Amino acid sequence: MASTVVYDIEHVSSIQRIQHELWPLDEIDPKKAKFPCCLVWTPLPVVSWLAPFIGHVGICREDGAILDFSGSNFINIDNFAFGVVARYIQLDREQCCFPPNLAGHTCNNGYNHAEYGTSITWDDALRSSVRYFEHKSYNLFTCNCHSFVANCLNRLCYGGSMGWNMINVASLVLFKGHWVDSMSILRSFLPFIVLTGVTLMLSWGGILAFVKEIGNKQIACTTQLTSRTLFRGFACG
Repeated sequence: MASTVVYDIEHVSSIQRIQHELWPLDEIDPKKAKFPCCLVWTPLPVVSWLAPFIGHVGICREDGAILDFSGSNFINIDNFAFGVVARYIQLDREQCCFPPNLAGHTCNNGYNHAEYGTSITWDDALRSSVRYFEHKSYNLFTCNCHSFVANCLNRLCYGGSMGWNMINVASLVLFKGHWVDSMSILRSFLPFIVLTGVTLMLSWGGILAFVKEIGNKQIACTTQLTSRTLFRGFACG
């Protein structure tokens, strides 16, 4: 009996070890747009000009291909919408739950995870989410690219959590993401800086014009009062 228990423990641990040892990842290569097991981000036209922390996100397969939900019933594959990647964060597959069976969960959400939909590999989870979102209508506020990434992370039970949503996905990329290069930073913030500068210049110009107008009115009033005083003085004389 004891030998059977030992065998089962060794068998489970060997399965978990093989699962990760058999998936060597290539190096991240921004020039080829390959980001294995990463979340990726790029600024959105117009929207990011006004709020540079808002952008478009995607999640990458183990071979580095980017998947992103960019329209109703449509998942982009290896063709990131809205431009090249500006920021990325590589996720650790060791923090995912890949149960070989119902009793093989490494997370604390066994039942909920099984009900939501489990996977045996990283790419398997992404394929399930792709099939699910191929029948979803895009909505900027309730069903967007962040929702797709959150769905993938929930299927992976990444970090032992099934509470991934638009907010914490955006926060993860915002606070822990790495910039691809200095041009990515410039591309993300330059439009916002230019718009802010132009707005301040126009506002300052309007303020100066307003102050000048008030000053002219005060000068005119002072001139009129002086003229009336002099006129009365001459009249009395």
